[in-house]
Amino acid sequence: MKIMLVLEGHQESYNILSVDDENWYKVSNVLPSVAFKSTIELLAYIKKNPTTITDSLSEIETSLTAVNLSSLSIEMPFQPLSYRDFMLFEEHYICAKRGFVAKYMPVLSTIINIYERIANNTFPKLKPEKRWYQYPIYYLGNHLTFVKNLTEIKIPPYSNELDYELELGVVLCEPLKNASAEEALAAMGGFVVFNDFSARDVQADEMKCGFGPMKAKNFANSISNVVVPADEILPNIDKLKVKVFINNKLIMESDTRNMYYSLAEAVAYASWEEQLYPGEFLATGTIPGCTGIENGCMLNSGDKVRLEIEGIGELENSAI
Repeated sequence: MKIMLVLEGHQESYNILSVDDENWYKVSNVLPSVAFKSTIELLAYIKKNPTTITDSLSEIETSLTAVNLSSLSIEMPFQPLSYRDFMLFEEHYICAKRGFVAKYMPVLSTIINIYERIANNTFPKLKPEKRWYQYPIYYLGNHLTFVKNLTEIKIPPYSNELDYELELGVVLCEPLKNASAEEALAAMGGFVVFNDFSARDVQADEMKCGFGPMKAKNFANSISNVVVPADEILPNIDKLKVKVFINNKLIMESDTRNMYYSLAEAVAYASWEEQLYPGEFLATGTIPGCTGIENGCMLNSGDKVRLEIEGIGELENSAI
């Protein structure tokens, strides 16, 4: 099942859903006896009543009229209440750091390459610090600069290195505090495709200060128009296929295997002595290879980047 939030004229927004990616129906017509104030409430209902909507739809689908998407404005499926971004893939950490060194410290990059050829092993300083192996680290970003599919992303005037990061994003539909991994799983409401845009040249400078990132990250992030109920994604969360396209050219294919921590462990850690609420948004961190600092394909003005995650859909934005 896929869910979107739409706007018709100047009326209030409402949710629509589809089980076949072709026919979309008003949730209020599928479940006329239940009123939802937000997408988050709808996701919480689906979590507690996993078959109710599909059962109802199968009974009345022949009598329902599908909505005309061309007459609707498709909105972000929800406005995040907050935003935490993890770094769950060790491979991404190492390869991104190697990319930073190659781009901004070429002499050191040569030394590292010689070491790795001789030692047949990863250069030690490319690996995460000790705490990364102890806890699923994350940073808090700006949840108020999230934008939707097809939104143009303005390259910050202070940067010459706009990058994209393909990530899997999840929104909570239940409150959490000091949660176990099992409780964290139960609080996950739905998944989206997420793009964590980054000003790499600024990030390189900010991180040297031992504090950040700040202006390198907080200017824009985007999420897909579609959100998929969590229980449809969680069984395959460690084997989802993903793709990156720039100007319709395939740049990278990867998958969500080999998270050092599970997303449930990460969310549980975020709730350690900290109250989390429905609507808070968390992301996995970049899926290995799915960023320009790793694969060598950064964004220029006029480029279109499209990110795809199996089972969810796609997210496209243009750089200007």
